Amino acid sequence: MPAYIALLRGINVSGQKLIKMVELKQMFEQMGFGRVQTYIQSGNVLFESEDSKAALRTRIEQRIQEVFGFDVTVVIRTVEQLEYITNHCPFEADPTSAVEKVYIALLAEEPSEVNIAKLLLCTSEIDEFQLSSSKLEVYILCRQSIRKSVFTNNFLEKKLGVAATTRNWQTMSKLTVLGKALTTES
Repeated sequence: MPAYIALLRGINVSGQKLIKMVELKQMFEQMGFGRVQTYIQSGNVLFESEDSKAALRTRIEQRIQEVFGFDVTVVIRTVEQLEYITNHCPFEADPTSAVEKVYIALLAEEPSEVNIAKLLLCTSEIDEFQLSSSKLEVYILCRQSIRKSVFTNNFLEKKLGVAATTRNWQTMSKLTVLGKALTTES
């Protein structure tokens, strides 16, 4: 059975859109998904399903609204896509730096060529970004805090005209490991 990762946007941030991972896991299980597991409080759910990615996104977003009472954008990737994303990151943070970090913004859908062109015009003297070959991820190298970066999740959403959710490199790496374990245990 295909394995997926659902990445929820903007939950458990600053006391907003609070969802306990135990409750989120139960919701996924009640929806009939197999081998459900969550990772940290930012809303990362690994699971198995025969449904398509598009159908999964719609079903999960609707169910979150029904169960928790608020709208949450859900970004879906297969475990294989997640592995590809982490294996093809163009940046590597300096391991001796306390602040330099790599982030990956995962887009809910492919942006228009016009909006991609708008983003590509943006620059920073400090941070760098690169759009993935699939045009569904933006890799970000922050040489200072992400909070001080130009390339925040909200900035990317505004420029690209699509919803996104951002994860740090450590989270993406761990999700890849968990996803590989899920697929090898099947």
